[in-house]
Amino acid sequence: MSLSSILSADAIDSAIKDCQAPDSFCPKKFFTLCGLTKKSPADVKKIFGILDNDGNGFVEEEELKFFLQRFSPGARVLTDKETKGFLSAADDDSDGRIGADEFQAMILS
Repeated sequence: MSLSSILSADAIDSAIKDCQAPDSFCPKKFFTLCGLTKKSPADVKKIFGILDNDGNGFVEEEELKFFLQRFSPGARVLTDKETKGFLSAADDDSDGRIGADEFQAMILS
């Protein structure tokens, strides 16, 4: 399964273009622009599964660096500042990683 089977390619392109400049990535804005905030909880979980590159049930800091590339292979890598900001915005239990429930809460709240 690919992200474009759940989200429209045009919406993904729009979201990627909005954060091309370093330190311009805002998770909430990105999720809105790509249409993820309008998806069902089941679709959000499917997307989390795609983003969880190693399949361990969590998205860690190393996976977050390449977050945009999971949506579009030519996209840039997140800066350290963006990666840490994203992690702190979603990591409700402060364990240094984002679980499926934390990801879903961030998207759908």
